[in-house]
Amino acid sequence: MDWVRGEKLGHGSFGTVSLAIPKSQSAQIPPLMAVKSCGVSRSDSLVNEKFILDHLKDCPEIIRCFGESFSYENGEKLYNVLLEYAAGGALADRLKNDGRLPEFEVRRHTKCLLKGLNYIHKFGYVHCDIKPQNILLDKNGGAKIADFGLAKRAGREKMGTWGCELKGTLLYMSPELVSGGEQGQPADIWALGCVVAEMVAGIPAWRCSDMAGLLMRIGGGKEAPEVPGNLSDVGKDFLEKCFVRNSSTRWTAEMLLNHPFVADDQDFDDTVTLKDRQEKIASTSPRCPFDFPDWVSSVTSLPSSEDWPEPDSLLRPESNSRISPVQRLQGLVTVDQNPDWDTDDWITIRLI
Repeated sequence: MDWVRGEKLGHGSFGTVSLAIPKSQSAQIPPLMAVKSCGVSRSDSLVNEKFILDHLKDCPEIIRCFGESFSYENGEKLYNVLLEYAAGGALADRLKNDGRLPEFEVRRHTKCLLKGLNYIHKFGYVHCDIKPQNILLDKNGGAKIADFGLAKRAGREKMGTWGCELKGTLLYMSPELVSGGEQGQPADIWALGCVVAEMVAGIPAWRCSDMAGLLMRIGGGKEAPEVPGNLSDVGKDFLEKCFVRNSSTRWTAEMLLNHPFVADDQDFDDTVTLKDRQEKIASTSPRCPFDFPDWVSSVTSLPSSEDWPEPDSLLRPESNSRISPVQRLQGLVTVDQNPDWDTDDWITIRLI
């Protein structure tokens, strides 16, 4: 597909995002797209993103991919991935500009994100970087999950030297990731809870400027992110299910889709009590991780693990059963070099 690069929308450590206009129109290709580009020599993360998006192409709550191409620009060979353009910009920008969102909007966004995560998890993937910067809004205000550069197969760990810096965004990391290097599908649910709390409060769920101290609180403590006081009872109950510190008993995306917090739009009435909502859906909403029906996945086949390209950027401390969580955390917070707590340095420019 031939296309023309438009104005720059943003940039990051791995490349740039620009508008892209196809030279010829068709029913399959929209008249306006976004293109993510980087040098071929550092394109591993972007290649992974393209690979995963090709397998998740049928979910409307995930940014679509329209193909890839190579180009020579300013003397450099670039790898380009053509993506769905989200006219509403990033959720992070919306929160920065407008502060906290009304709860009915939070619920609708949360339902979209759960549908996307449920689809991702049923295909055997973990997103690994759920946060407002990686959630985009379409022209109708619908939320879509984007940026799969750190995503991986569930159960497949990319190990590095023990004590190396963590990759990702600390404010959204789960206890099991910080204390043991485990980043499975439950970690996406913990991150989702952090995003929901941030949409309600307008500020991150963790109130801590000391990153080393926050590492200890997340990985070695017993507390959870702060639940906004202005959230309804049903919303607080939803966050409690996301913030279960034991990843094996944390609710799944499929379970959370049956929670009254993300009921149909006509049920988004803050005057209805949590008890009323729970009684209304008593036959469908699970009460524990084992109290749910035998749902059957529609996925019939998955690509071979040998074909899976691991992202070089996803490094976590080496798994070692003899190293306690406390020792691991001490190693993380006393590392000599300054760790890169947040891999995201994208600047989004919204069109008017």
